[in-house]
Amino acid sequence: MLLLYSSSSSTGRSVSLFFFKMRDYLPFKNISWPWSRKDKEQNETSPLIPKVGPARAEAEEPDDDSQPETNPGADLHSTAKLQPYYHQSWMDYFLKYFLFLCNLVFTVLGLVVLGLGMWGLVSKESFAQEKIGGIGTDPMLALMSLGFLLTLLCLTGCVGAVRENSFLLKVFSFMVLALISVQVLIAILAYSMQDQIGGYLRSGMLAAMVRYQDDLDLRFIVDEFQLNLQCCGADNYRDWELNIYFNCSAPGVLACGVPATCCVDPLENGTVWNSQCGVGAQLLDEFSAQSVVFLGGCLGGISRWIEQHEALIGTVAIVVIGVQIVVVFISTRLLESIQWHKVYNVA
Repeated sequence: MLLLYSSSSSTGRSVSLFFFKMRDYLPFKNISWPWSRKDKEQNETSPLIPKVGPARAEAEEPDDDSQPETNPGADLHSTAKLQPYYHQSWMDYFLKYFLFLCNLVFTVLGLVVLGLGMWGLVSKESFAQEKIGGIGTDPMLALMSLGFLLTLLCLTGCVGAVRENSFLLKVFSFMVLALISVQVLIAILAYSMQDQIGGYLRSGMLAAMVRYQDDLDLRFIVDEFQLNLQCCGADNYRDWELNIYFNCSAPGVLACGVPATCCVDPLENGTVWNSQCGVGAQLLDEFSAQSVVFLGGCLGGISRWIEQHEALIGTVAIVVIGVQIVVVFISTRLLESIQWHKVYNVA
């Protein structure tokens, strides 16, 4: 009888040990059952939990000879579980590719402007030894410089956005901020130095008129001003006497004349361009000349155009500055997202 009881007891302990070991592999081992003990996760060192008695304290004291098992990977595993995982939201992806596409479009535009400027300089042989001295005032050089700066700026933002490169995005943001500062400074100076700017414009216009026949780009710019603003010369039509070809002492047929773009009606019968319509216009008095050419200069026409379009100019300026500020905001948002991603997802 004693043997039968001992055998049944050992069998029961074996079965209990088997189910105890299998509990670790069951999917519901972490389920908190109603009958499970709740006090096993309490902090026994907390002053808010009273001690049960010396017997329990002695029972919980670890044996000096027994050393707790240490698992180096346990702390790392628990830390990884507690560490939050950061992932980019759909808004981050939208801002990233929006910034990339916008900069890509303006990069292509900058390359086109750069190519036009280089083509203009090469086609006019501006790098020739006899023309290299005047390349500093060549409009094509300004066009090429603008294209290069636009390409460099937008390419930096384009690559920085698509590659999520923090350095390139910081450089792009700094360059856009610098551009905004320069534009605001130019606007302040233009408002406070209107008289000086008018003098600079007059000097530039007269210099362009002097080189009217020698530089095709300057001729195109002057003709566009005179056609669209319906003006002639800087101050009046007699300013064309500064040009050696339109001077009254010139031997050619253009002597004492003005360009055809100064004429009130440069088209004959509405179809044919009459390039000789301004011949001899400087010999006429203002009353007789007003039916042939425009008497007023282009500086006055520029002033009138600015006064008539003040609201449009202000709106365009605000929109341009606003777009640049939004671009800086998007770059800053992407930088913040990249930094959070590096901090939380480095493992």
